[in-house]
Amino acid sequence: MRDEADSTAASVSFDVDNPERTHSRGGGMCYEGGTVLALAPARPEGLAEAVEAVLQAGPYRYGDWFDLPMPLFLVHDDETDDTFRVAVRDGRVELHARSATTASGLRAFYERLADQVEGRVRVEREEQAT
Repeated sequence: MRDEADSTAASVSFDVDNPERTHSRGGGMCYEGGTVLALAPARPEGLAEAVEAVLQAGPYRYGDWFDLPMPLFLVHDDETDDTFRVAVRDGRVELHARSATTASGLRAFYERLADQVEGRVRVEREEQAT
């Protein structure tokens, strides 16, 4: 459960640089640039299950990809109307901003995840190269 003394998230901006979406002549889509927020709980045991509990509790619609070595979801938050990708690997949860992702959707996911795990959840901001 979230440590109420934890001000880690307060010191990090959840604002994002949205990636640019481009379409290839072959019909594919590519994202260039953008922001990834990595959520690293002090105790990462059961992290994939905690993410799934957050998604199942809602207000999310989500889909996952099978046959991958890690949990990966495309998530839509019906309350904030945000869509982003969630990946669980190496003891952290990565929130990948999409073209119209806002800070409120990412912060809401962080808060719900922080309520599911024990200890503090450190937030790291990573800007993706274009």
